[in-house]
Parts: sequence; structure tokens; C-alpha cells
Amino acid sequence: MNDANCDYTFLSRWRIEGTCGEVADVLGDPLQLTRWWPSVYLDVRELRPPDARGLGRRVALLTKGWLPYTITWEFEVVASEYPNGFTIVATGDFDGRGVWTFEQDGAFVDVTYDWRLRVEKPLLKNLSFLLKPIFEANHRWAMTQGEQSLKLELLRRRATSDAARAQVPPPPGPVTYAGVAIVAGAVAIGAGMAYLLIRAGRRRDRN
Repeated sequence: MNDANCDYTFLSRWRIEGTCGEVADVLGDPLQLTRWWPSVYLDVRELRPPDARGLGRRVALLTKGWLPYTITWEFEVVASEYPNGFTIVATGDFDGRGVWTFEQDGAFVDVTYDWRLRVEKPLLKNLSFLLKPIFEANHRWAMTQGEQSLKLELLRRRATSDAARAQVPPPPGPVTYAGVAIVAGAVAIGAGMAYLLIRAGRRRDRN
């Protein structure tokens, strides 16, 4: 297997109405992720609290996208430049480093997430050579859900009454079925292609 197939690099960009402080307060509190980003974050537990500078916090997470598998991992906050971003180091079903950056642009915040990782979960590691584009699409879907959910969370936080807060739609929830047919179809296509290549090779050998 080509090890490069197990390496992933993602650069996500969001444009959020608000201030860097508002965005940093939401994204910098991992214990609330299951509430406002439930489509991806199924469980979050704190293993170690942060120090006075916001460093050293370690959490254990269970996450998923629209594909029918979950990811078990941990991350530690290793750098913090509040309110302009923070950096995490991840271990578990994947190992990697993620850098959140927040830049004020008038009434909006330009949010950038630079996420570089290597998959270690056997399912992903063994199928990356075949299904890497689908795994990448799964991540992009998850980040799109995050952008939408963050905008809704900020609206809820700014609401000045319970009635106004109730008017804000709930965040999108987790998908429990959509990826099954896609993965099965992709595997079937890949198996079919492999079969045709093997047959073609055997025919050449006979000739």
C-alpha cells in the first residue's frame, strides 16, 4: 500500500458574521460541541482541563460524518492566541495537527482551519487507496455542517429573549444512513475495475 494514500490535508474557510472573540469562545469550548455541532460530534469528554493560558486541555471525542463509520480520537490544545485562534494535536484513529485561525474583516470573521492528518483506523487505512476521494468528501461535508451550525449558535447566543432564541432553527443532526449505499457502490465499482484489470492481464499473458 502507498503510505501517501493515508495522508490527508484539508484547508477549510468559513466567513462568519461576528467578532473573533465570539467565534473563539464557541470553537474554543470543545465540551459544547455535541450541543451545537451534533451532526459530527457524538460525544466529548474532558481528560485534562486547560491551564490559565488555555493550553494543555485534552479531550476524548467520538465523531462521524455522513459515511457509516465513527472516529475515536483525542486532541490536546498545544497553542492558543485568543481570540485569533488555537492549535490542536490529535491522536487515535488518526494522528494530525489542526490550526484554527480567526481574522476580523469588518463585521465578519474569516475562519481558516488547516487540518493535516494521517489515518490510523484500519477501515480507513486499508481503503484509502480506493476510497480517498469519498473520505475527503465526508470531511468537507462535516465542515460545511460546522459552518452552518456555528452561524446558528451565534444567533442563539445573541438572542435577547427566550422567544427570540426559540425562533433560531436547531443545528443539523447526524446522518445515520446516507453513506451506506455510496460506500457499497464505490466498493463494488472498485472490485469490478480490479476484476477487469486482472482479466486483461491474464489475457496478455496468454498471448
